[in-house]
Amino acid sequence: MKRAYYSLISATLLIAGPALAQNPPAADRPNNNAVNSSDQNNSNRPVAGANSFTEGQARSRIEEAGYTNVTSLRKDDNGVWRGKASKGGSTTDVSLDFQGNVNAAK
Repeated sequence: MKRAYYSLISATLLIAGPALAQNPPAADRPNNNAVNSSDQNNSNRPVAGANSFTEGQARSRIEEAGYTNVTSLRKDDNGVWRGKASKGGSTTDVSLDFQGNVNAAK
């Protein structure tokens, strides 16, 4: 009886062994953040997507990126907040996407 039991365990390990030694899941892509948690953009242009930032939060994020006098903020059809802001003495168009990336118009 013990011999049959050990044979069953050995057979199970031979079959299940490779399944137990699977590779870990692939790492997330670096540009796959819902909200960019670092101080740097992960995209040099706005990324379209459902944006949960309120107008006040969008204004604050843009100001935290060094801009002042943020005006005319509107969320476009792609979920990107767009407006005008000043930095370094000049006014430019700025955007904030759902990942938290702040970009000046180019």
